[in-house]
Amino acid sequence: MNLIQALYIKNRTYQVIGALVFFFVLGFFVPFFFNMARVGFFVFLAFFLVDFLMLFRFKRPLVIERTCSEKFSNGDDNEVRIIIEHVFPQNIRLRVFDELPVQFQERELQFDLDLNPGEVKTIRYNLRPVKRGQYEFGFVNAFASTFLNLVSRRFKLGSPKEVAVYPSYIQMRKYELLAISNQLTEYGIKKIRRIGNNMEFEQIKNYVSGDDYRKINWKATARRGGLMVNQYQDEKSQQVYSVIDKGRLMQMPFEGMSLLDYAINASLVISNIALKKGDKAGLVTFQHKVQSILPASSRTMQLNLILEHLYKIKTAYKESDFSKLYITLKRKVTHRSLILLYTNFESLSSLQRQLQYLRKIRQQHLLVCIFFENTEVSDLLSKPASDVEGVYVKGIAEQLAYEKKLIVKELQSHGIHTILTPPKELSVNTINKYLELKSRGLI
Repeated sequence: MNLIQALYIKNRTYQVIGALVFFFVLGFFVPFFFNMARVGFFVFLAFFLVDFLMLFRFKRPLVIERTCSEKFSNGDDNEVRIIIEHVFPQNIRLRVFDELPVQFQERELQFDLDLNPGEVKTIRYNLRPVKRGQYEFGFVNAFASTFLNLVSRRFKLGSPKEVAVYPSYIQMRKYELLAISNQLTEYGIKKIRRIGNNMEFEQIKNYVSGDDYRKINWKATARRGGLMVNQYQDEKSQQVYSVIDKGRLMQMPFEGMSLLDYAINASLVISNIALKKGDKAGLVTFQHKVQSILPASSRTMQLNLILEHLYKIKTAYKESDFSKLYITLKRKVTHRSLILLYTNFESLSSLQRQLQYLRKIRQQHLLVCIFFENTEVSDLLSKPASDVEGVYVKGIAEQLAYEKKLIVKELQSHGIHTILTPPKELSVNTINKYLELKSRGLI
């Protein structure tokens, strides 16, 4: 970077120059102003040179480093830090601009700070990506000025960096820790205790509120003088498949993210929970055809394989073909499994076209159909209608909401488990359903 590129004239300098020009012009009529302008010019030139020398006498007086994770979590706040160190012998003012990836469409992110001699400061800010893929950071630009504030020196430091945005591993870790520490209820997740339907005895323990009284061991109770119950071991190694519909109805956005990305995040969460519970996790994605299938497994690398598959998911949002899904599941998934189908139905007629294939899948597997509430419709229903147009709009919204309830009833009438959920609560409600089905011994 040459001197011209690094030098920026401050607005204050232009203001002083303008004032001097005014007095020079006025001096043609009043000599006193001409002499004052000439003195002012030399004073200004002296300050300008002093300011220039304070900023430019060091070749590399500023060190800036951007640090962040190699992978960002989609839909979550990811921290970025900019570490700044300088060797100026005087206080300086900095205005820092970070060149963010184009996906964020953010051009006004700036930070103003004052630095004492030799001081090191760290700028922290968060970025929330809403799409998976490669994101590229540019340089960090800094404009330094002194207390005179006549000129500014530009620094273009740091280095471009690529960051991969993966499905929400932050959300996955959060729910994993909550499950391990039995704090799921604090986040609205119903902790359901396993009764032991497989009748595989594990141990005798003290009775606590909520235990099934039918499991009381009366002989042990008589010996210990307190209620004792038999505890049975959870049935393990069941297959849990996350089946993701990549069709056009999954393109609908909510808070910047598509329904498809919400389904991807939830699939990662539930796969991790299933593996922690001793089950096998697998993955299937489809739209006009089945495009990927990862067989269910409980091996050590399975979660990483699922994460990489979810990261690479691409779609043209074509019309979903549930017949191809049924054929693939029949051929590839030969053992009875829990099928968590992430899809979306906006009308009862759209469900009717696919119902025959869903019923066939249910005959072979435990099928849970997961689809989404339209949150905009819910917002309309919560607002009172103030005019005739509002009455009509609210009436249409009620009809759409009622249609979703009809879809739920239709699926349940055919023995298909359903989850109708707002996108934001998808992971929570999916974990709830999984724990419920395990507690009932259905998987």
